[in-house]
Amino acid sequence: QVQLVESGGGLVQAGGSLRLSCAASVSIFSINAMHWFRQTPGKQRELVATITSGGSTNYADSVKGRFTISRDNAKNTVHLQMNSLKPEDTAVYYCNAVLKVLATVHDYWGQGTQVTVSS
Repeated sequence: QVQLVESGGGLVQAGGSLRLSCAASVSIFSINAMHWFRQTPGKQRELVATITSGGSTNYADSVKGRFTISRDNAKNTVHLQMNSLKPEDTAVYYCNAVLKVLATVHDYWGQGTQVTVSS
C-alpha cells in the first residue's frame, strides 16, 4: 500500500508560480512512474506530467515550457513546479503512483490539492 499526500496548492494571480509536492509513504525508487493529473468540475481527469523511476519526464502540451516535474529521492517526494500560471490551470491537482509487482499494476492516488489562478 502506498499513501500519497499532496501539498502546495492555493490561490495565485495569473503569471504567478506555485510548487506542488507529493510525499509518498514508500521509497519512490520502488515506484515505476509518478504522475500529476488535474481535474475541473464536469471534465475528465487530465494527465499533466509524468516522471519515471529512471527520471524520464513527459508533459501535456498545455503545460510544456511552464511546468517542471522533479523528484527528491531522499525525501520520497515528487514536485510539480508551475510557472506562468494561467486561469485555465485552475483545477484540483492529484498525485498518482503506478507500482508494478510481477504481472500486477497497482494504482494509488492522493487526496488532491486545489490550485486557483485568478485573472
